[in-house]
Amino acid sequence: MAEVRVRVATECDDASYRAIQTLLPQLSSAAPPTRQQIETVCAIDDSHLLLATVDNDIIGMLTLVIVHTLTGTGAHIEDVVVDDKARGHGVGEALVRHALAVATDRGVQHVDLTSRPSREAANRLYQRLGFELRETNAYRYRVGR
Repeated sequence: MAEVRVRVATECDDASYRAIQTLLPQLSSAAPPTRQQIETVCAIDDSHLLLATVDNDIIGMLTLVIVHTLTGTGAHIEDVVVDDKARGHGVGEALVRHALAVATDRGVQHVDLTSRPSREAANRLYQRLGFELRETNAYRYRVGR
């Protein structure tokens, strides 16, 4: 595989939109985002959409969200997905390393993420990159049910 390049998207062009519509269903059964939702993520200063490309084809993505609280500045990684055909070639690692560099540049003190236990390769990657498994209860409240 050719060299993987990672960039922070500053807008949602046609290629990015089509790629995200293809990538996210490989991660989740949630409805793919609208173009406006993608534009919103790109426009917010503390939200970073990272796109991984090989030969100008988008083959992976990740969202990094920086959160400022009274106890410090942290970040959360979401929506990590690499196209099925490109898995196992370092794309996920390139995305996460780039996200960690952005977080460091922004003065973040810690970066959190979650991953389903069934995503064994992803969990091995996160541990290899220095993420530590935390003993915590994760809760979700669904607004507007």
